[in-house]
Amino acid sequence: MTTAPAIHLDVTNTDPVPLSRLLRVEFRKSYDTRAGFWLLFSIGVITLIAEVITLIVAITQDLDNVSLGTFTAVAAVVTSFLLPVLAIMLVTTEWTQRSAMVTFSLESRRSRVVWSKLLVAFVLSLASVVFAIVVGVVCNAIFAAAGGTTEWWNQDVRDGVIGFVISQSLGMLVGFAFAALFLNTAAAIVVYFAFSFIVPTLFEVGTAVFGEHSWFADLRKWIDFNTAQNKLFELSTMSGADWAHLVVSSLIWVGIPLVFGLRRILRAEVK
Repeated sequence: MTTAPAIHLDVTNTDPVPLSRLLRVEFRKSYDTRAGFWLLFSIGVITLIAEVITLIVAITQDLDNVSLGTFTAVAAVVTSFLLPVLAIMLVTTEWTQRSAMVTFSLESRRSRVVWSKLLVAFVLSLASVVFAIVVGVVCNAIFAAAGGTTEWWNQDVRDGVIGFVISQSLGMLVGFAFAALFLNTAAAIVVYFAFSFIVPTLFEVGTAVFGEHSWFADLRKWIDFNTAQNKLFELSTMSGADWAHLVVSSLIWVGIPLVFGLRRILRAEVK
């Protein structure tokens, strides 16, 4: 009885999975599930509805302080809560739907998969910002055509639009970091909304208890990420101290969770 010769699979000359293919796959994952599709759809529809309502109020109430920045500010409120959820779903889908083994078998270099997810999250964030600004331009034009006094591109509008882009990117990174840290959709979403609503409330309570000129108020400037971001909408007036507060609070709430989260993804056992 003879033994069959051992089969040796030589993959040394096999081309690696191109980044463009990874990006296409991650883009498809963002909308080819019902949850992903309806989340993207909701971001667009709710943003449109919010800006149209703002337009109707501005016309009917004959407001005189309306500008393109007004509409983008309304859109920022909507997208700031939904875009991070999209980033969370991009990261945790592999783990909650048990497809991580397939993904990391087809592309064993996990870092490339993570980077492709991050790039897709940035692109989708930028697309939502562009959509919001386009809708804002249309609404602002309608308001001007209806006889309202408006502004298009003064310093305040520029600050608002640029701040809108930066704040949405930072918000997306927060969701991405929490998702990488927990690798569970529900847990990451709960922690993100606790971070968005409960943490700012605790800071307000602490400031009220200790006073606006206390040690707590001074510490809050360095660790309150939400307050530090608010300065972005007055970008031209931001001082060096304001930028320092934003950088330090970003390192605390984005940098640290992201580092530990990426380490967990790269080392976690795939089941």
